[in-house]
Amino acid sequence: MQRCATLGVEVHPLKFQTNFGKTQFNVWDTAGQEKFGGLRDGYYIKSDCAIIMFDVSSRITYKNVPNWYRDITRVCETIPMVLVGNKVDVKDRQVKSRQIQFHRKRNLQYYDLSARSNYNFEKPFLWLARRLSNQPNLVFVGEHAKAPEFQIDLNIGISKDSKKYLLNANILLNYNG
Repeated sequence: MQRCATLGVEVHPLKFQTNFGKTQFNVWDTAGQEKFGGLRDGYYIKSDCAIIMFDVSSRITYKNVPNWYRDITRVCETIPMVLVGNKVDVKDRQVKSRQIQFHRKRNLQYYDLSARSNYNFEKPFLWLARRLSNQPNLVFVGEHAKAPEFQIDLNIGISKDSKKYLLNANILLNYNG
């Protein structure tokens, strides 16, 4: 599978089978498009939940988490949110586990994840599905942890200045349960 960097916004449907039936998250990958300001806010409107994702191998991405949180809550106020540290499988981890404190201040759920190796891929989605469905006993069944059919290579044809925007994925989800 060829991997490519996210430019602009991409929407990816992620389908899960649960013990309560099928559910789908429509993932809006905004790739941390801070430079587009108000345009990005339009993507947040009517979102049911959010995943704020940062790269544990890049401190600047974690430093942007409060800004993304503020932007999302300004538009969506009280939607369920998960904070995710991606790339936990890399050797050069710049943001250590003990440094990740933002989620505690805001009472957000936090997960370490590796999109590349599929480690904990389903965890944020399961937590959000339980919150949105108000079903604490909801579980994914079948191939729930299957890696998505899209991958992002953040190193293809991107200058260092613009790279930080692509490393930061704010993923907004519409839950259709």
